[in-house]
Amino acid sequence: MLFKTRPTSETVRAALQGIVDPDMISAIQITPERGAIVTLEIDPASGEKFEPLRQQVEQAVARVKGVTKALVVLTAERAMNAGPAPSQKTARLDVPGVRHIIAVASGKGGVGKSTVAANLAVALSKLGQRVGLLDADIYGPSVPRLMGIPDAKPEQAAKHLIPPQAHGLKVMSMGFLVDEATPMIWRGPMIQSALQQLLRDVDWSGLDILVIDMPPGTGDAQLTLAQKVSLAGAVVVSTPQDIALIDARKGLEMFRKVAVPVLGIVENMSYYCCPECGHRADIFGHGGARAEAEKLHTPFLGEIPLHATIREVSDAGSPVALRGAEDHQARAFYEIAEKVLAGLETASRPAPKITIES
Repeated sequence: MLFKTRPTSETVRAALQGIVDPDMISAIQITPERGAIVTLEIDPASGEKFEPLRQQVEQAVARVKGVTKALVVLTAERAMNAGPAPSQKTARLDVPGVRHIIAVASGKGGVGKSTVAANLAVALSKLGQRVGLLDADIYGPSVPRLMGIPDAKPEQAAKHLIPPQAHGLKVMSMGFLVDEATPMIWRGPMIQSALQQLLRDVDWSGLDILVIDMPPGTGDAQLTLAQKVSLAGAVVVSTPQDIALIDARKGLEMFRKVAVPVLGIVENMSYYCCPECGHRADIFGHGGARAEAEKLHTPFLGEIPLHATIREVSDAGSPVALRGAEDHQARAFYEIAEKVLAGLETASRPAPKITIES
Protein backbone atom coordinates (compact mmCIF):
# COMPACT_ATOMS: atom_id res chain seq x y z
CA MET A 1 0.00 0.00 0.00
CA LEU A 2 1.22 3.47 -0.86
CA PHE A 3 1.08 6.04 1.94
CA LYS A 4 0.91 9.70 1.02
CA THR A 5 3.51 11.89 2.66
CA ARG A 6 1.98 13.91 5.47
CA PRO A 7 3.51 17.36 6.02
CA THR A 8 4.38 18.53 9.51
CA SER A 9 4.80 21.94 11.05
CA GLU A 10 8.55 21.24 11.10
CA THR A 11 8.77 20.54 7.34
CA VAL A 12 6.72 23.66 6.61
CA ARG A 13 8.86 25.78 8.91
CA ALA A 14 12.04 24.40 7.28
CA ALA A 15 10.73 25.32 3.83
CA LEU A 16 10.34 28.94 4.93
CA GLN A 17 13.95 29.38 6.04
CA GLY A 18 15.48 32.29 4.17
CA ILE A 19 12.06 33.50 3.02
CA VAL A 20 10.55 34.89 6.20
CA ASP A 21 11.85 35.85 9.63
CA PRO A 22 11.13 32.86 11.93
CA ASP A 23 9.91 35.27 14.62
CA MET A 24 7.06 36.31 12.30
CA ILE A 25 5.64 32.78 12.20
CA SER A 26 3.13 32.71 15.04
CA ALA A 27 1.34 29.46 14.12
CA ILE A 28 1.45 26.54 11.68
CA GLN A 29 -1.60 24.29 11.47
CA ILE A 30 -1.76 21.04 9.47
CA THR A 31 -5.32 19.97 8.66
CA PRO A 32 -6.47 16.33 8.42
CA GLU A 33 -6.51 16.69 4.61
CA ARG A 34 -2.80 17.72 4.67
CA GLY A 35 -3.57 21.38 4.15
CA ALA A 36 -1.17 23.86 5.76
CA ILE A 37 -2.30 27.12 7.38
CA VAL A 38 0.50 29.51 8.35
CA THR A 39 -0.08 32.63 10.43
CA LEU A 40 2.39 35.50 10.16
CA GLU A 41 2.53 38.25 12.79
CA ILE A 42 3.22 41.57 11.06
CA ASP A 43 3.65 45.23 11.89
CA PRO A 44 0.13 46.72 11.87
CA ALA A 45 1.43 50.08 10.66
CA SER A 46 2.46 48.69 7.27
CA GLY A 47 0.21 45.71 6.69
CA GLU A 48 -0.28 46.21 2.95
CA LYS A 49 3.48 46.09 2.33
CA PHE A 50 3.53 42.47 3.50
CA GLU A 51 1.14 41.21 0.83
CA PRO A 52 3.94 40.23 -1.63
CA LEU A 53 5.69 38.36 1.19
CA ARG A 54 2.43 36.59 2.07
CA GLN A 55 2.08 35.40 -1.50
CA GLN A 56 5.71 34.26 -1.60
CA VAL A 57 5.29 32.30 1.64
CA GLU A 58 2.06 30.75 0.38
CA GLN A 59 3.80 29.57 -2.79
CA ALA A 60 6.65 28.09 -0.75
CA VAL A 61 4.24 26.25 1.54
CA ALA A 62 2.32 24.89 -1.45
CA ARG A 63 5.55 23.31 -2.72
CA VAL A 64 6.16 21.36 0.51
CA LYS A 65 5.89 17.64 -0.17
CA GLY A 66 2.50 16.34 0.89
CA VAL A 67 0.75 19.72 1.18
CA THR A 68 -2.55 19.73 -0.68
CA LYS A 69 -3.62 23.29 0.04
CA ALA A 70 -1.77 26.30 1.44
CA LEU A 71 -3.23 29.29 3.22
CA VAL A 72 -1.13 32.08 4.72
CA VAL A 73 -2.83 34.50 7.08
CA LEU A 74 -1.47 37.90 8.10
CA THR A 75 -2.35 38.97 11.61
CA ALA A 76 -1.59 42.20 13.48
CA GLU A 77 -3.00 41.68 16.94
CA ARG A 78 -1.49 44.86 18.29
CA ALA A 79 -3.60 46.87 15.90
CA MET A 80 -6.80 45.40 17.33
CA ASN A 81 -5.68 46.00 20.90
CA ALA A 82 -4.57 49.54 20.35
CA GLY A 83 -7.19 50.55 17.80
CA PRO A 84 -6.50 52.61 14.66
CA ALA A 85 -4.74 55.93 14.91
CA PRO A 86 -7.13 58.89 14.94
CA SER A 87 -5.89 60.08 11.56
CA GLN A 88 -6.37 56.68 9.87
CA LYS A 89 -9.29 56.06 7.56
CA THR A 90 -10.64 52.56 7.09
CA ALA A 91 -10.01 51.51 3.49
CA ARG A 92 -12.90 49.66 1.87
CA LEU A 93 -12.09 46.30 0.30
CA ASP A 94 -13.58 46.05 -3.16
CA VAL A 95 -14.11 42.62 -4.71
CA PRO A 96 -13.43 42.81 -8.48
CA GLY A 97 -16.20 41.58 -10.71
CA VAL A 98 -18.98 41.77 -8.09
CA ARG A 99 -21.75 44.36 -8.45
CA HIS A 100 -23.33 44.04 -5.01
CA ILE A 101 -22.18 42.46 -1.75
CA ILE A 102 -24.81 41.84 0.89
CA ALA A 103 -24.31 40.51 4.42
CA VAL A 104 -26.72 38.15 6.14
CA ALA A 105 -26.16 38.70 9.86
CA SER A 106 -27.58 37.96 13.28
CA GLY A 107 -26.93 39.35 16.72
CA LYS A 108 -26.59 35.83 18.16
CA GLY A 109 -26.14 32.25 17.02
CA GLY A 110 -28.86 29.64 16.70
CA VAL A 111 -31.40 31.70 14.76
CA GLY A 112 -30.95 29.91 11.42
CA LYS A 113 -28.90 32.64 9.75
CA SER A 114 -26.93 30.24 7.53
CA THR A 115 -30.11 28.53 6.33
CA VAL A 116 -31.55 31.93 5.44
CA ALA A 117 -28.34 32.97 3.67
CA ALA A 118 -28.19 29.77 1.59
CA ASN A 119 -31.85 29.92 0.57
CA LEU A 120 -31.68 33.64 -0.13
CA ALA A 121 -28.69 33.05 -2.42
CA VAL A 122 -30.52 30.25 -4.26
CA ALA A 123 -33.69 32.33 -4.61
CA LEU A 124 -31.73 35.30 -5.98
CA SER A 125 -30.11 32.96 -8.49
CA LYS A 126 -33.46 31.55 -9.56
CA LEU A 127 -34.68 35.13 -10.05
CA GLY A 128 -32.01 35.63 -12.71
CA GLN A 129 -29.07 36.96 -10.70
CA ARG A 130 -25.52 35.59 -10.93
CA VAL A 131 -24.83 34.78 -7.29
CA GLY A 132 -21.97 33.71 -5.04
CA LEU A 133 -22.16 32.58 -1.42
CA LEU A 134 -19.31 33.18 1.04
CA ASP A 135 -19.41 31.37 4.37
CA ALA A 136 -17.66 33.83 6.70
CA ASP A 137 -18.45 31.88 9.87
CA ILE A 138 -14.89 30.66 10.52
CA TYR A 139 -15.68 28.92 13.81
CA GLY A 140 -18.75 27.06 12.55
CA PRO A 141 -18.85 26.87 8.75
CA SER A 142 -22.09 25.17 7.72
CA VAL A 143 -22.58 26.33 4.13
CA PRO A 144 -20.68 23.37 2.56
CA ARG A 145 -23.15 20.94 4.10
CA LEU A 146 -26.18 23.16 3.45
CA MET A 147 -25.21 23.37 -0.22
CA GLY A 148 -24.56 19.64 -0.52
CA ILE A 149 -20.81 19.86 -1.19
CA PRO A 150 -19.11 19.09 2.16
CA ASP A 151 -16.16 17.38 0.46
CA ALA A 152 -15.56 19.95 -2.29
CA LYS A 153 -12.17 21.62 -2.62
CA PRO A 154 -11.34 24.91 -4.36
CA GLU A 155 -8.96 24.69 -7.29
CA GLN A 156 -5.68 26.63 -7.19
CA ALA A 157 -5.20 29.03 -10.11
CA ALA A 158 -2.25 31.34 -10.74
CA LYS A 159 -3.47 34.16 -8.51
CA HIS A 160 -6.81 33.03 -7.14
CA LEU A 161 -8.67 30.12 -5.68
CA ILE A 162 -11.46 28.89 -7.96
CA PRO A 163 -14.51 28.35 -5.73
CA PRO A 164 -16.58 25.18 -6.03
CA GLN A 165 -20.03 25.50 -7.54
CA ALA A 166 -23.32 24.18 -6.24
CA HIS A 167 -26.86 24.68 -7.56
CA GLY A 168 -25.53 27.30 -10.00
CA LEU A 169 -23.74 29.37 -7.32
CA LYS A 170 -20.08 30.00 -6.62
CA VAL A 171 -19.48 28.87 -3.03
CA MET A 172 -16.52 29.42 -0.72
CA SER A 173 -16.00 28.49 2.92
CA MET A 174 -13.20 27.79 5.38
CA GLY A 175 -14.97 24.44 5.65
CA PHE A 176 -13.45 23.51 2.27
CA LEU A 177 -9.94 24.07 3.62
CA VAL A 178 -10.26 22.59 7.11
CA ASP A 179 -11.97 19.38 8.20
CA GLU A 180 -15.33 20.15 9.83
CA ALA A 181 -14.25 18.30 12.98
CA THR A 182 -11.10 20.44 13.35
CA PRO A 183 -11.55 23.30 15.86
CA MET A 184 -10.40 26.73 14.67
CA ILE A 185 -8.45 27.98 17.68
CA TRP A 186 -7.79 31.43 16.23
CA ARG A 187 -7.73 34.88 17.73
CA GLY A 188 -9.73 37.75 16.28
CA PRO A 189 -7.01 39.27 14.05
CA MET A 190 -6.26 35.89 12.47
CA ILE A 191 -9.92 35.44 11.60
CA GLN A 192 -10.15 38.94 10.15
CA SER A 193 -7.13 38.33 7.94
CA ALA A 194 -8.51 34.98 6.76
CA LEU A 195 -11.88 36.54 5.89
CA GLN A 196 -10.26 39.30 3.88
CA GLN A 197 -8.27 36.69 1.96
CA LEU A 198 -11.42 34.68 1.24
CA LEU A 199 -12.75 37.82 -0.41
CA ARG A 200 -9.56 39.05 -2.06
CA ASP A 201 -7.92 35.78 -3.14
CA VAL A 202 -10.98 33.95 -4.50
CA ASP A 203 -12.21 34.40 -8.07
CA TRP A 204 -15.64 35.98 -7.53
CA SER A 205 -15.70 37.63 -10.96
CA GLY A 206 -18.88 37.77 -13.00
CA LEU A 207 -21.32 38.04 -10.10
CA ASP A 208 -24.31 40.31 -9.71
CA ILE A 209 -24.56 39.56 -5.98
CA LEU A 210 -22.21 38.02 -3.43
CA VAL A 211 -24.07 36.88 -0.31
CA ILE A 212 -21.90 36.75 2.82
CA ASP A 213 -23.07 34.48 5.63
CA MET A 214 -21.64 36.53 8.49
CA PRO A 215 -20.39 35.13 11.80
CA PRO A 216 -23.05 35.55 14.52
CA GLY A 217 -22.68 38.43 16.94
CA THR A 218 -21.16 41.89 16.80
CA GLY A 219 -17.50 41.28 17.65
CA ASP A 220 -14.22 42.16 15.95
CA ALA A 221 -14.71 39.88 12.93
CA GLN A 222 -18.20 41.22 12.20
CA LEU A 223 -17.13 44.83 12.66
CA THR A 224 -14.11 44.36 10.39
CA LEU A 225 -16.27 42.95 7.60
CA ALA A 226 -18.83 45.73 8.02
CA GLN A 227 -16.12 48.41 7.99
CA LYS A 228 -13.72 47.10 5.36
CA VAL A 229 -15.96 45.40 2.80
CA SER A 230 -17.94 47.56 0.39
CA LEU A 231 -21.32 46.23 1.45
CA ALA A 232 -24.36 47.26 -0.55
CA GLY A 233 -26.62 46.26 2.30
CA ALA A 234 -27.31 43.92 5.20
CA VAL A 235 -30.10 41.50 6.08
CA VAL A 236 -30.56 40.87 9.82
CA VAL A 237 -32.04 37.53 10.90
CA SER A 238 -33.82 37.01 14.20
CA THR A 239 -36.32 34.72 15.87
CA PRO A 240 -39.48 36.17 17.48
CA GLN A 241 -38.55 35.99 21.16
CA ASP A 242 -37.40 39.09 23.02
CA ILE A 243 -33.92 37.78 23.89
CA ALA A 244 -33.11 37.25 20.21
CA LEU A 245 -34.56 40.62 19.22
CA ILE A 246 -32.31 42.41 21.71
CA ASP A 247 -29.26 40.95 19.97
CA ALA A 248 -30.70 41.58 16.51
CA ARG A 249 -31.10 45.23 17.44
CA LYS A 250 -27.39 45.38 18.29
CA GLY A 251 -26.48 43.92 14.91
CA LEU A 252 -28.71 46.40 13.12
CA GLU A 253 -27.20 49.33 14.98
CA MET A 254 -23.68 48.10 14.17
CA PHE A 255 -24.40 48.33 10.45
CA ARG A 256 -25.96 51.74 10.83
CA LYS A 257 -22.93 53.08 12.69
CA VAL A 258 -20.61 52.05 9.85
CA ALA A 259 -22.97 53.46 7.19
CA VAL A 260 -24.10 50.13 5.72
CA PRO A 261 -27.74 50.22 4.52
CA VAL A 262 -29.95 47.73 6.36
CA LEU A 263 -32.12 46.08 3.71
CA GLY A 264 -34.43 44.66 6.36
CA ILE A 265 -35.16 42.14 9.10
CA VAL A 266 -36.19 38.50 8.61
CA GLU A 267 -38.15 36.62 11.28
CA ASN A 268 -36.99 33.00 11.11
CA MET A 269 -38.77 30.17 12.97
CA SER A 270 -41.67 32.58 13.00
CA TYR A 271 -44.20 29.86 13.79
CA TYR A 272 -44.38 26.08 13.85
CA CYS A 273 -46.38 24.36 11.14
CA CYS A 274 -47.31 20.72 11.81
CA PRO A 275 -46.42 18.66 8.71
CA GLU A 276 -49.26 16.22 9.43
CA CYS A 277 -52.27 18.45 10.02
CA GLY A 278 -51.03 21.92 9.13
CA HIS A 279 -51.81 23.28 12.60
CA ARG A 280 -49.90 26.48 13.39
CA ALA A 281 -48.36 27.17 16.80
CA ASP A 282 -46.35 30.25 17.85
CA ILE A 283 -43.73 28.37 19.86
CA PHE A 284 -41.33 31.31 20.18
CA GLY A 285 -43.99 33.99 20.07
CA HIS A 286 -44.82 35.73 16.82
CA GLY A 287 -44.47 39.10 15.17
CA GLY A 288 -41.63 40.35 17.34
CA ALA A 289 -39.31 41.01 14.40
CA ARG A 290 -42.02 42.84 12.47
CA ALA A 291 -42.74 45.05 15.48
CA GLU A 292 -39.02 45.68 15.96
CA ALA A 293 -38.64 46.64 12.30
CA GLU A 294 -41.46 49.14 12.60
CA LYS A 295 -39.97 50.58 15.77
CA LEU A 296 -36.55 51.01 14.11
CA HIS A 297 -38.01 52.25 10.79
CA THR A 298 -36.45 49.31 8.97
CA PRO A 299 -38.11 47.20 6.26
CA PHE A 300 -39.59 43.89 7.39
CA LEU A 301 -38.64 41.30 4.77
CA GLY A 302 -40.78 38.35 5.80
CA GLU A 303 -41.58 35.40 8.05
CA ILE A 304 -40.08 31.92 7.66
CA PRO A 305 -41.88 29.08 9.44
CA LEU A 306 -40.29 26.40 11.59
CA HIS A 307 -41.08 23.42 9.37
CA ALA A 308 -39.64 19.92 9.25
CA THR A 309 -39.30 20.06 5.46
CA ILE A 310 -36.93 23.03 5.59
CA ARG A 311 -34.78 21.23 8.14
CA GLU A 312 -34.79 17.92 6.22
CA VAL A 313 -33.79 19.35 2.84
CA SER A 314 -31.18 21.60 4.48
CA ASP A 315 -29.57 18.58 6.14
CA ALA A 316 -29.62 16.84 2.76
CA GLY A 317 -27.76 19.71 1.09
CA SER A 318 -30.69 20.77 -1.07
CA PRO A 319 -32.00 24.19 0.05
CA VAL A 320 -35.78 24.38 -0.08
CA ALA A 321 -35.58 27.41 -2.40
CA LEU A 322 -34.49 25.01 -5.16
CA ARG A 323 -38.13 23.89 -5.34
CA GLY A 324 -39.13 27.21 -6.86
CA ALA A 325 -41.34 30.11 -5.85
CA GLU A 326 -44.56 28.09 -6.20
CA ASP A 327 -43.53 25.69 -3.43
CA HIS A 328 -45.31 26.54 -0.19
CA GLN A 329 -42.20 26.22 2.00
CA ALA A 330 -39.92 28.04 -0.47
CA ARG A 331 -42.26 30.94 -1.21
CA ALA A 332 -41.14 33.04 1.77
CA PHE A 333 -37.53 33.00 0.60
CA TYR A 334 -38.53 34.25 -2.86
CA GLU A 335 -40.59 37.06 -1.36
CA ILE A 336 -37.57 38.04 0.74
CA ALA A 337 -35.27 37.85 -2.29
CA GLU A 338 -37.56 40.13 -4.30
CA LYS A 339 -37.58 42.69 -1.48
CA VAL A 340 -33.78 42.49 -1.22
CA LEU A 341 -33.45 43.19 -4.95
CA ALA A 342 -35.78 46.18 -4.60
CA GLY A 343 -33.76 47.41 -1.63
CA LEU A 344 -30.50 47.12 -3.58
CA GLU A 345 -31.98 49.13 -6.41
CA THR A 346 -33.11 51.85 -4.01
CA ALA A 347 -29.79 51.91 -2.15
CA SER A 348 -27.76 52.23 -5.36
CA ARG A 349 -30.02 54.83 -6.96
CA PRO A 350 -28.28 58.24 -7.15
CA ALA A 351 -29.78 61.07 -5.19
CA PRO A 352 -31.88 63.50 -7.24
CA LYS A 353 -30.19 66.71 -8.32
CA ILE A 354 -31.82 70.00 -7.50
CA THR A 355 -31.52 72.61 -10.22
CA ILE A 356 -32.25 76.23 -9.42
CA GLU A 357 -33.08 78.33 -12.44
CA SER A 358 -32.42 82.02 -12.25
